[in-house]
Amino acid sequence: MTKKIVLGAAMALVLLASCNNGSNNVKEANETASFDEVLTSRRSVRNYDATKKISEAEVRDLLKAVQDAPSWANQQPTKYYVAISDEKLAAVQDMVGGNKERIKNAPVLIVSTFERGKSGFFQGNQTNEVGDGWGAYDNGLSDCYLILKARAMGFDTLIMGMRDADKLREAFAIPGNETIMAVIALGYRAEEPTRPERKSFDDFVKFF
Repeated sequence: MTKKIVLGAAMALVLLASCNNGSNNVKEANETASFDEVLTSRRSVRNYDATKKISEAEVRDLLKAVQDAPSWANQQPTKYYVAISDEKLAAVQDMVGGNKERIKNAPVLIVSTFERGKSGFFQGNQTNEVGDGWGAYDNGLSDCYLILKARAMGFDTLIMGMRDADKLREAFAIPGNETIMAVIALGYRAEEPTRPERKSFDDFVKFF
């Protein structure tokens, strides 16, 4: 009986160790990361693991969650164009300037745009002096949801403002009424990035 108990305990330890070795970047697959853990573990990642892929189904789940992002009068001006095929990935890699080498192993690249004349407008008229700046604002909110949800799913991201808008527009047949804002790399970090220093709290918050 004693031998059976010892053997059973040893097997349990082996199984536990194997589960720990397969842990996710944020949490175990059957656990949910807290919001604070998502915030503190998110980084702008510039080196991706070439051995890890992301499926179209996973990208669909990610972008469905992004639809909950707020926008001016629920205009939802943000659009996404997803490069996931080898051909499109290679093409977009040539359109992101100096970031090409940094994102060469990212399995997904997402072009983020917004429709002009929607957010910041009422019945076709600009509501205040910001105008289409509200479209860019709403696009930023959507992208924020994207990168945080991606991190909660165990993925990593890099938002890139260096991009050739004309070539991207042609490659994805992006309509002329959409402003191309960024290309977002999506994948798994190949190494643990450092956390840059943040400003002091009093540098960006004022109470009155």
